Amino acid sequence: MSGNGDADATTEENGPKMRVIRVGTRKSQLARIQTDSVVTTLKTLYPGLQFEIIAMSTTGDKILDTALSKIGEKSLFTKELEHALEKNEVDLVVHSLKDLPTVLPPGFTIGAICKRESPYDAVVFHPKFVGKTLETLPERSVVGTSSLRRAAQLQRKFPHLEFRSIRGNLNTRLRKLDEQQVFSAIILAEAGLHRMGWQNRVGQILHPEECMYAVGQGALGIEIRAKDQHILDLVSVLHDPETLLRCIAERAFLRHLEGGCSVPVAVHTAVKDGQLYLTGGVWSLDGSDSMQETMQATVHIPAQVPGLEGGGRDSAYDLFSFSLNPTLSLMQHEDGPEDDPQLVGITAQNVPRGPQLAAENLGISLASLLLNKGAKNILDVARQLNDAH
Repeated sequence: MSGNGDADATTEENGPKMRVIRVGTRKSQLARIQTDSVVTTLKTLYPGLQFEIIAMSTTGDKILDTALSKIGEKSLFTKELEHALEKNEVDLVVHSLKDLPTVLPPGFTIGAICKRESPYDAVVFHPKFVGKTLETLPERSVVGTSSLRRAAQLQRKFPHLEFRSIRGNLNTRLRKLDEQQVFSAIILAEAGLHRMGWQNRVGQILHPEECMYAVGQGALGIEIRAKDQHILDLVSVLHDPETLLRCIAERAFLRHLEGGCSVPVAVHTAVKDGQLYLTGGVWSLDGSDSMQETMQATVHIPAQVPGLEGGGRDSAYDLFSFSLNPTLSLMQHEDGPEDDPQLVGITAQNVPRGPQLAAENLGISLASLLLNKGAKNILDVARQLNDAH
C-alpha cells in the first residue's frame, strides 16, 4: 500500500469519495487523548482518508467497586471494543498495550505498536504531603494503587506504608486522593499523567530498583481484524521497531509464565549497544517472596528504518541483524511471512522476522529460567490467596 492512502479511497462518477476509517476507543479522557494522537498521525500520513472516532464503555470502566485482580475477566478494557471490531462497526481500536492480553481472541491481531513513552510508575502525593517521598511518608500512611504488581514490590521496599486498592479513571483517582483524606499518595503510570498534561502532579518517579513496570506499560497498541490486509497495511507504518521488540520480549515472558493481573509480575527492558536486555520478576502478594533474573539477546536496530513509511518489509530487512542461537537463524523466513505471522498477538509485517523471533525467544527463555527456579510456586500461591480474599 502506498503512503498516500489512495488505495483506500472509493471512486464515484462525480469524483473520488474519501473512505472513512472508524477508530474505536474507550470513553475516558486519557483514552481519547491517546486515540486522538494516533489519529492525528494517521491523518498526516494519509491525507486522502477521513477518520471517525467511536467511543464506548468497557467492562473495566463500569465495574469500579471491585479490584481489577478480583473481577476474573482477562479482557476488562477490550471486550466491547473487540466486539465492535468483529461486527465491522470499527476498523481499528487504540489501546494501552498493557490492557491487551498476551493471547488475543481468534480473528484479531495487534497491527502496530507505537513509540513507547515512559514505562515507569509515578507517585502523586496528597497536597499536604507534596515534597515527600514514599520513604519519608509518615508511618502507616495509606497509598492507593489498583495493581497487585505495584503493591507487592512497594510493600517489600516500604514496609511502613499501607497499600490499598483504588479504582476509577485518572480523573476519579486524583479526585479521591485530593478530596477524601484517605490516601496520602497514589501510584499511577507516568505516561498517562504526561498524556493528560498533569506532569506537575508527579512527586516521585519509581525506577526499576524500586518498582519494575507492567508488561507493555507506556506503549499504545492498535488492534485490528487479523485478515483485514488494507487496515494492516495502513497501521503498520506506526510500528516503532525498538518498542516492538521490547514489548514482544515482555509479552512472551508474561505469556510463558501464564501471568496476568491476578498475580504480581513485572519487567524492565532496555536496548543498549545492540543488546536487548530483559529483567523479569515475580512476587508473592505481600512482597515477602520474590524472584527475578536478567537475560539479553543481540538485536541491532537502526535509528530509522527505510520502508516503514510505505510499508516496505523487504527493503528494511538487511538493516536488521540478530544473534541469539544458531537454531533461530533458520527461522528468519526470508522468502516471506509465515501463514500465521503473529508473535504474542502482534503482526509486524514490515519489521524483519528474525529480530522479532529473537525477542520472543528471550522472553520465553527468561520465563523458563524463573519457572525452573521455583517461580510457579510463588505464582500459584499468589493466585490462591488473591482468589480467597
